[in-house]
Amino acid sequence: MPKNTLSDKGPGGGGWIVINKKLQVVDKESNEPVGNGNIFAIGDCNFGCVGTPDDWKAGKGMAPVPKISYPSEEQAVHVISNIRIMDKEKFGYLGYICDICLADELMDTWWPWGAGMFATSLGPDDACFVVAANSKPGSGYMVLWGWCSAVQKEIIEASKVDECKHGIVGQCIWYFVHHTYVHLWGEGAFYK
Repeated sequence: MPKNTLSDKGPGGGGWIVINKKLQVVDKESNEPVGNGNIFAIGDCNFGCVGTPDDWKAGKGMAPVPKISYPSEEQAVHVISNIRIMDKEKFGYLGYICDICLADELMDTWWPWGAGMFATSLGPDDACFVVAANSKPGSGYMVLWGWCSAVQKEIIEASKVDECKHGIVGQCIWYFVHHTYVHLWGEGAFYK
C-alpha cells in the first residue's frame, strides 16, 4: 500500500491501512478515499478505528475494533453492500432481487456486537471467554474459564472450519451468529 494510506501509529508501531466509516481506504492527511473510493480494507489489515479519541466520544468516528474474525466478517458484509450500491449507481438495476432493497448511499460500518466476545486460549487445556466487551476499557464479563472454555474454543474453531467447507453443522451454527436480529451491545442498531 502507498505510504500515504498507512497509519503512523498503532499495534506493532503502525503501518495499518487507514479507512473511513465506509471502510474505504483513505489518504491519511486529507481523509479522502483513494482509487475513486473503489478500494476497501477489512479485518486485520486496517487500522481498526476511524478518527481520534475525541471523534469517538462525539460519535463522529469509530473506536478501535478488536482484530478478531467476527468483526472482519461483519466488515466484509458491509463492504459487499457498499460495492452493490456503487454498482447500482454506476450500472443501474443489476437484476438481483436484493438490488431493490439497496440504500441510495454507502453505509457506514460500526463497532459490531460480536467484537465484544473473546475466546482466548491460555494453553491446550485452559482458556477464558469474555462477553459484552465494548470499546470502553475494562468492559465485559468473563463468563467461562478453564477446560470448559478450552473445549468451547475447539468447538468454535471446528464449526467455523466446517462452515467454510459448506458443512451442514457449521452452516447451521454460524448462520444464526451472523443473522442475529437483536444486539445487546456494540454500536450498531439494537434491532436490525
